[in-house]
Amino acid sequence: MRLWSINPKLLDKIGLVALWREALLAQKVLLGQTKGYKFHPQLVRFQACVDPVLAIGCYLGEVATEAERRGYRFDSTKIVKRGNCPSVPVHQGQMEYEWKHLLAKLQVRSPAVYETHHGISMPSAHPMFHIVPGGIETWERV
Repeated sequence: MRLWSINPKLLDKIGLVALWREALLAQKVLLGQTKGYKFHPQLVRFQACVDPVLAIGCYLGEVATEAERRGYRFDSTKIVKRGNCPSVPVHQGQMEYEWKHLLAKLQVRSPAVYETHHGISMPSAHPMFHIVPGGIETWERV
């Protein structure tokens, strides 16, 4: 499971579709509707929110908005909760780590997208996150 801190606008089609599926799985985990993934490190920052289900709903909402902008048909009715979204901090080091990880994936599976993105030194964050100083997040598996 990879719940990118990076803005969904920077993902290729494969990455955006995978993110949608994985964030829907995360929503099920946070709702207690799965047996597995309960302790997955990617969920830590959502679990730390006052309302984890709202937080993942906000996350999913932005992914759905990007999909709609591209003309894709993601079923937004699957988002269980929406509302006033929290702003969650993400360390700059985490953003840098994820960016390198994503660029490596793009170079192989989406060379055209890689060509448009590889000159970006610091990507924008998913709209529900704000970048703060710091290294790679403690929950990240390096």
